[in-house]
Amino acid sequence: MRQKDGTEALTRARQMRRDATEAETRLWQNLRSRRLADFKFRRQVWIGPFIADFLCMDAMLVVEVDGSQHIGDAAYDADRTAYLANKGYRVIRVWNNDVMQRMDDVLAAILSALSSVPSPSHASHGPLPLPAGERDQ
Repeated sequence: MRQKDGTEALTRARQMRRDATEAETRLWQNLRSRRLADFKFRRQVWIGPFIADFLCMDAMLVVEVDGSQHIGDAAYDADRTAYLANKGYRVIRVWNNDVMQRMDDVLAAILSALSSVPSPSHASHGPLPLPAGERDQ
């Protein structure tokens, strides 16, 4: 979904929240209010020109719930994933039928992706410096 301008974008995101698929609604019931390992998720979030189904900003993780319409859109999905990856997001995709029939497996896959996030203090650039008052103790 390409981003619209101004209020049209906000209206579209709200509409997508109201008109969520059954699979999106069921998954949201498991992600909302920090229900999955205390990670905060948002739904139908604009990221550049796209709307992400679910986003955990702390983990920079996008969860996309795909239905049969995505079978023919592999190139679009690949471009979208590449764009998001270029912006620092990781993307995992789950199928509608897996959400509907194997929710525990879907949640385990999301939790695994969330758990593989490196701590900011152990990032490749080394540990973060301590605040000034804590260095001298």
